[in-house]
Formats: sequence, C-alpha cells, structure tokens
Amino acid sequence: MIELSVRTAAREQAVDLTERIQSEIARCRAETGACLVYCPHTTAGLTINEATDPAVMSDLFTHLSRTVSDDGPWTHAEGNAPAHVKSTLVGSSVFIGIKDGRLDLGLWQGIFLCEFDGPRHRVIRLRILA
Repeated sequence: MIELSVRTAAREQAVDLTERIQSEIARCRAETGACLVYCPHTTAGLTINEATDPAVMSDLFTHLSRTVSDDGPWTHAEGNAPAHVKSTLVGSSVFIGIKDGRLDLGLWQGIFLCEFDGPRHRVIRLRILA
C-alpha cells in the first residue's frame, strides 16, 4: 500500500491528485492492471472529473452546497454534518485501469480529493494491482 499525504488549504477544496498517482504507478513500474484510490476520512471524498477547466469542480462544489446546506437542521454535534453528507454523496474511492504504464483515464479526466471540512491533513491510500 502507498500513502499520499495531502494538506488542504480551505474549508472546501478540490485537489487534483492525478500526477501524484501517476508518479507512483511509474515508480512501481506497473504496465497493466488497476489502481484503487481510497480516502479513509469521513469528511472528504474522491471523484474523477474534468481536470482541464477548473469551473467544473467549482460548479460541483456550488451544487453540493446548494443541495446540502450548512444550516441544517443537523443533529451531529461537531458542526460538520454537511461535510459528512457531501463526502457520502461523492464517495470514498475510485478504481482506475492502468494501460501501458499510465492511468487509463479519459482525455480530460483527473482524480480529485474533495475536501469538505478543511483545512486539514489528509492521507490517500493507493493499491496498485498489476
């Protein structure tokens, strides 16, 4: 298992992890197989989406905030209930094929950590299945 350390800088933020994950695949010399990317945090998630236009991730966060409002009503005592709901909606893992030593993503796709309760230190776990 490989762990990536990620420090987020804002309460809500998308962090593109694509190149860091690709570097780990190259380091492991995996030519074919798959990569499981897992986020072991309950207030952050992972998604694959467009990595070329930052407005796409901005739109995602805007829509999630409209859907899951901060003002509740919430019963979770820590005050971060919306972050738990958003992370559940986004999901905690992605699974990507590896082809010719590269992530088998679409032309515009990237892998993003979605922070919903930052800023924080996050750990992302990779399992490369070659």
